[in-house]
Amino acid sequence: MSDDLFASNAKPSTDYTASSIEVLEGLEPVRRRPGMYVGGTDERALHHLAAEVLDNAMDEAVAGHATRIEVTLDEGNRLTIVDNGRGFPIDPHPKFPDKSALEVILSMLHSGGKFSGKAYATSGGLHGVGISVVNALSIDTVVEVARDKQLYRQRFSQGQTLGPIEHLGPTPNRRGSSVAFTPDPEIFGPELHFKPARLYKLVRSKAYLFAGVEIRWKCAPEVITDETPAEAVFQFPGGLADHLKEQIGDRETATAQFFTGRQDFPGENQGRVEWAVAWPLWSDGSYSWYCNTIPTPDGGTHEAGLRAALVRGIRGFGELVGQKKAKDITADDVMVGCELMLSVFIRDPQFQSQTKDRLTSPEATTLVERAIRDHFDHFLSDNMDRGKALLAYVVERMDERLARKQEREVKRKSATSARKLRLPGKLTDCSADDPKGTEIFIVEGDSAGGSAKQARDRKTQAILPIRGKILNVASATAAKIFANQEIADLTLALGCGTRKDCEPDNLRYERVVIMTDADVDGAHIATLLMTFFFQEMPDLVRRGHLYLAQPPLYRLTVGAKSEYARDDAHRAEIEATIFKGKKVEVSRFKGLGEMNPGQLKETTMDPKTRSLIRITLPQEYEERAGVKDLVDRLMGTNPAHRFAFIQENAARLDEEAIDA
Repeated sequence: MSDDLFASNAKPSTDYTASSIEVLEGLEPVRRRPGMYVGGTDERALHHLAAEVLDNAMDEAVAGHATRIEVTLDEGNRLTIVDNGRGFPIDPHPKFPDKSALEVILSMLHSGGKFSGKAYATSGGLHGVGISVVNALSIDTVVEVARDKQLYRQRFSQGQTLGPIEHLGPTPNRRGSSVAFTPDPEIFGPELHFKPARLYKLVRSKAYLFAGVEIRWKCAPEVITDETPAEAVFQFPGGLADHLKEQIGDRETATAQFFTGRQDFPGENQGRVEWAVAWPLWSDGSYSWYCNTIPTPDGGTHEAGLRAALVRGIRGFGELVGQKKAKDITADDVMVGCELMLSVFIRDPQFQSQTKDRLTSPEATTLVERAIRDHFDHFLSDNMDRGKALLAYVVERMDERLARKQEREVKRKSATSARKLRLPGKLTDCSADDPKGTEIFIVEGDSAGGSAKQARDRKTQAILPIRGKILNVASATAAKIFANQEIADLTLALGCGTRKDCEPDNLRYERVVIMTDADVDGAHIATLLMTFFFQEMPDLVRRGHLYLAQPPLYRLTVGAKSEYARDDAHRAEIEATIFKGKKVEVSRFKGLGEMNPGQLKETTMDPKTRSLIRITLPQEYEERAGVKDLVDRLMGTNPAHRFAFIQENAARLDEEAIDA
């Protein structure tokens, strides 16, 4: 090796020596680098602590040792999870005789009873770090254990043991473990707290995943800030089938009956799979994947097994009934628009990371496919009408996919080449070639479009007028959506494609701004447009490209001074503060088209003086599912859901109007 490799003109440093090398012991690595263990220090990471403790209790239930779990959220961000299982071992550990097994589990990484498979056939814990990480990142952890009719307790703080295990005396009617902890404000910040609604959903979903467990939820009333109940008891004998039935409600499906079932794995695999699938007629679909009761939002090998079972089953049925197109069906054709839940229990599962977002166990694919395929074949062939209805639904999805494939030339390949594409005739484009710093305003009608064109910055701002209320995509077939001219123009102007073909990197503008009138009709049009982006271009929304303009509804004038108000409440605020006690001349804008270009620029389009609302989607899987459910209910085909929403919220709106 050449000596030149080590040659350097830099001044030698004497600072980097053996004393520079740190050795982190105990749980200090967790406190130094929490992102390695819980994915960060944000809200998601905070709730991951709750999931880790709850997963331990669920493992006891799945193993057949616990039938009841209690989850209690108290003031001070204090969470307590109790189960009636076997309880943590409390006897001295053979390798560390001066410590109880409980202390070893709580204070040492990679310690636990789930490595050998002797204590748990299937479990969500794998690496022996879950409960110790919770302890490391909590300011106060108290564990109580009831074993052999005796009660024990041990306390910890920031990963440190505060004293030996205490024997509290006999407890004849109690068994199991209780873990109470308060996340450390030094790690998560003083303002971050558990959200009752989020924990409530987590607890409820766990009860669906294992029919043999009852989970009790309690929350201090002082902590609740929304409609989350203070107490609830969850137990679902039907498991995922009950969950799917509640989620679908009275929506019409391609098959009147859901495809649901449970199946143990053969041989020595010591596991099972449970599934529930439905194909609503007007839905963008939703998927929920679980392994050993752990949510795996990114799917994985168990997902691959289900996809294989469904596509091979529907192809086989298609050949049976003589459908020639069946051979071209893909898994996406079967799964697009369907709402499904899949839960597997397997030994020694492998995940992509400590946060367990994706299952990577290779054997799960074969086990799941074999278990589900036979059931799916019977589901299709036992009722030929049901099977043919699903086949027709899937073939229609396939035809739509092939039609989209033929239209992909509308995608923008680059900012420069996109200018050469055929663009909508009503689009008034900006002159900049680089998308950075550019924005497109989607405006209501030619009149508003005319004012916006005069008010815009020609270099960076483009204008696309649309005619009134666009198609409600939440209640329309894909074929109807693709045939709609307004939607076609909008898709063409943006250049990034839709649905699975949506590629935000090809978006022709940095910001997409919905700019409608400040009245009820304008709000309706904005809602329809947001529904379009939510369903057809969700990645564009997730990346923060979508905005809502805030045009004024009123102009308030006193003498030579004018102020603009967005709504009645804002008007009242201006009159009570800026123009207090003065006679105010009020002008109401009937629409953007009534504003002169100077007013529109000043109030709504000029980045220096305007206000925009960024439309985003939650990062968390469960919260995204809640948004989707709300969109489906309020924008879907069933008007009863909208009527119920209005009835539930009208009184609250009346009260707010009175207060204003």
